[in-house]
Amino acid sequence: MNWLERDAAAVWHGFTQMDCYGANSPVIVERAEGRELIDVDGRRYLDAISSLWVTTLGHRVPELDQALREQLDRVAHSTMLGNGNRIVIEFAEALARVVPVDRAHTLFASDGAAAVEQALKIAFQYWTNKGERGRTTYLAFGDGYHGDTIGSLSLGGSGFGTQIFDPLRFPVIRAPAFSEPGALHSAAQLVREHHRKLAAVVVEPLVQGAAGMSIAPAADFAALGKACHETGVLLICDEVATGFGRTGTLFASEQCGLRPDLLCLGKGITGGYLPMSATVASQRVFAAFLGPDLSDKTLYHGHSYGGNALAAAVALKHLQLMTSLPVLDNVRERSSQLRDALNTHIAPFKRVKQIRLAGLMGAVELDTSDDPKFARRTCAAMVKRGVLSRSMGPVVTIVPPLTITATEIDRIVSTLAAALEETK
Repeated sequence: MNWLERDAAAVWHGFTQMDCYGANSPVIVERAEGRELIDVDGRRYLDAISSLWVTTLGHRVPELDQALREQLDRVAHSTMLGNGNRIVIEFAEALARVVPVDRAHTLFASDGAAAVEQALKIAFQYWTNKGERGRTTYLAFGDGYHGDTIGSLSLGGSGFGTQIFDPLRFPVIRAPAFSEPGALHSAAQLVREHHRKLAAVVVEPLVQGAAGMSIAPAADFAALGKACHETGVLLICDEVATGFGRTGTLFASEQCGLRPDLLCLGKGITGGYLPMSATVASQRVFAAFLGPDLSDKTLYHGHSYGGNALAAAVALKHLQLMTSLPVLDNVRERSSQLRDALNTHIAPFKRVKQIRLAGLMGAVELDTSDDPKFARRTCAAMVKRGVLSRSMGPVVTIVPPLTITATEIDRIVSTLAAALEETK
């Protein structure tokens, strides 16, 4: 059997109809160099989706490779349940210095959905520990996406076939989607109306990524932050997708003027090297869990691989590189270039409905009314030309590594234009 046949015979891919897997010409990666992936046949593909938004500095970054090798000579993993690990402490300290969270304390997990799930449980127990048992509901936004565990799925809006799990989801107070005018102001009003039963508000600052890069004005978030502050409702910022420079600042919350009580991080936290996520709690939240040993105030939650030492070593070096190199400058410069190029070369296509971009989180929404697979066919045409993209419904996503060059931006846009010309 060839690699594709072996893959289909043994692997179950997420968000993928396996009965059609081979027919969609998947790329089978063997290795990578810089911002390119190389398949088992030696063909190269510019990774224009950052391997699902996780790769920040590119593949095989020498400093990150070295950090991983050095940690292997010490210890690969030790439990964080009741014990500590030196490199995890060092990373948590470094993270606390840069996150927009007051006196941060970090609980680690392995993926973004788990980070959100942790935040939900922490918010719920926070009020229980404070003696307020009526605050058991959450406010979330239409079109939001927070992961595919049951709690995070409940927060999400709809789409991606999640309606099949509706019987498992718990109800939330639903604010409008970012695409609706005044969504944040409506959410602030809902917070004031329902604050006595709200444990927390959960929001993706600035960009609803899985909604096709739906963007809300940064200034509008002040109203939501003020409503939470004045009513005491906890604010959870889900920066799994937007964190670590993706929108042009280290965290999107900075642009929105938000200081969340709980901050969820993932994806780019290790530069795309290893699975790791984090739920960062403010001192206000953390203090509510302090009490006698084995008391009910304890957070009885943790994962076997939470705070993995290898991941922490890479994450620490990655954060050091992010804050010492002109990565964020490049994001802003390449974002401006990408916006101009998309408006010039892509917007004129008849099938293009809208272009949305925040930092290096880009979406080209296409008219798929007569062809539901049009965006997918466009991405396939891009892959054929050596640029790896991915569609979400009618949207072609462009989420390149943060170190993408000007030449590579031009390559992405010209490839998309050629693909649209072929598939129109």
